[in-house]
Amino acid sequence: MLTRGNLLQQIENLLKSQGYKTSDIYDQGSFDLVARKNLLILLLKTFLNIDSINEHNAHEMKQLANIFLASPIIIGEKSRNGLLEEGVIYERYDIPTIGIDTFKNMILYNEYPEILADRGGYFVKIDGNVIKQYREEYSMSLKDLANLAHVSRATMYKYENGIVRANTETAMILEEILNTKVTLDIDLLKQPQKDDVEYSDDVNDLSKLGYGVLSTNKSPFDAVAKMKSSDKHSPLMANVEKNRTEKTLKRMAVPLKDLSMVTTSEPVFIINNEKIKESIGTIPVIKSWELKEFENSKELLKMIKERKEN
Repeated sequence: MLTRGNLLQQIENLLKSQGYKTSDIYDQGSFDLVARKNLLILLLKTFLNIDSINEHNAHEMKQLANIFLASPIIIGEKSRNGLLEEGVIYERYDIPTIGIDTFKNMILYNEYPEILADRGGYFVKIDGNVIKQYREEYSMSLKDLANLAHVSRATMYKYENGIVRANTETAMILEEILNTKVTLDIDLLKQPQKDDVEYSDDVNDLSKLGYGVLSTNKSPFDAVAKMKSSDKHSPLMANVEKNRTEKTLKRMAVPLKDLSMVTTSEPVFIINNEKIKESIGTIPVIKSWELKEFENSKELLKMIKERKEN
């Protein structure tokens, strides 16, 4: 019987076998595993039943994916309607959701799904350029092709211009008429189109230095900060002052270091504890009062670098 633990272990082993660097497994938050290969970063969450995800966790997962320039993917076994089909994408809160076999095909063979499950059935994206090229080669008008495919001329126009998706039956008819593949594969491993991150509205010491700050509730760190003006700077992954004991902070340093290495972020503690010097393990510590004195982000990054080297 498949368990979430088995599923996660399969995913981790698969990624490592193909040269991905993987984080430890964090199965209680908005993501379970982060993996990186060259510039590609995957933010993964698993469920046996994909309907188990809630909107708040999905929102945090999408926000983190935007900051880390990662591809968010949910991997599961079934939904309320039955087992997930191979080669089909099921979305949950706008996050691509697939079965383990579909994920294996992408990682092992670069075979990407092309079918989207949505209300009302299964749909595909039509390659409008192929439709137009072959239609013109066969000297067919939009109306001619529309009649053969049993759709309206307006619908065929929308297919050709990438405005709407087609159901799988129509796509099969078009492929028979034109004698060529007309559907587009959906590359879930490419960096997604960047959306705006909903940074905190609170004016704090990091925001005064030009950072947007995203506080997290379901992650192994308290916040992520990223320069609003540029994607060139690595995000800061931070644990902040919450009156924690030194023992607790040392325990929290382990996932902070682990995740920062995979996401290429700068890990940092921002705390007041006078007993703690300049680092916890290998993670630099910036005191809250020091943060207030920086005039720009360069000064902050310089101190982080110095304390990391020491």
